[in-house]
Amino acid sequence: MIVWVNGAFGSGKTTLVEELRTRWPQALVFDPEIVGYVLREIVDVPTGDFQDLPLWRRQVAHLAVGLVEEYGRPVLVPMTLVNPAYLDEIFGALEDADAVVHHFFLKVAPDVLARRIDARSFFPDDPAREERVRAWCKARIEACTAAVDTLPGDTVYLDGASTPRELAGQVLTHIG
Repeated sequence: MIVWVNGAFGSGKTTLVEELRTRWPQALVFDPEIVGYVLREIVDVPTGDFQDLPLWRRQVAHLAVGLVEEYGRPVLVPMTLVNPAYLDEIFGALEDADAVVHHFFLKVAPDVLARRIDARSFFPDDPAREERVRAWCKARIEACTAAVDTLPGDTVYLDGASTPRELAGQVLTHIG
């Protein structure tokens, strides 16, 4: 089983997955950003967004399925994925592999997202890089919040204003 926690940058995906992990210790955590970071070390990313690399999308799907198949444990995936074509590609590959996927999306107001992004520390020793990352995340708020209308019909929407504990309870109840 794959539990994909989706939402805008700053919506609380990682925090929710951390809460889920404490309550579901057998679950593995797979952050697809790691695949993107590895690819950036090997190839150019012309757009600056590793999700635009077809190899990233294939590897994310293959690794998620491989983790489930190899270890027989649930996999928690905190990852913003709002481009409809990319979501269809990855989720289609998961479906083709007969993986059970539960897709959750954290809904958070744009002003709250901006405040949360400003409050985060990405690269405290590199202020210029820190600001570039903040600007990149903020520039995607609109696309991420608008994606709500394009997500698969079985997506479960969560109120990002709830506490991580409450959200984890909702996720665990939903997946049984």
